[in-house]
Amino acid sequence: MWFVFALLSAVFAALTSILAKVGIEGVNSNLATAIRTVVVLVMAWGMVFLTNTQGGISAISKKSWLFLILSGLATGASWLCYYRALQIGEASKVVPVDKLSVVITLVLAFVFLHENFTAKSLVGAVLITAGTLIMVL
Repeated sequence: MWFVFALLSAVFAALTSILAKVGIEGVNSNLATAIRTVVVLVMAWGMVFLTNTQGGISAISKKSWLFLILSGLATGASWLCYYRALQIGEASKVVPVDKLSVVITLVLAFVFLHENFTAKSLVGAVLITAGTLIMVL
């Protein structure tokens, strides 16, 4: 089931890029990011209330709060940079570079989470990197 959600995530991320590129025309990238963030915020909290999971807030540990906040800051920084890149660059070049996050995630997961870095992971990372370079150069 995780694969279905991951695939849907990829489809929605692709739509995000195209819709954002059209929507950001003539709009300051920071303002566009803020508008997008408000929509995401309303949608996320809507899902919390729709699924009646708001009661779980009090059970979140201090460690989880810290890392969720740090993750939110990283997401915000990513979105600000992404929207600025989309505004001044071509979506067909910005998106592949953005997807280098897959390679960076593999390395960070190996270093910090002690996840396995296999030959398959290495080949995939090399292919993603090579594909990105081919697409943007």
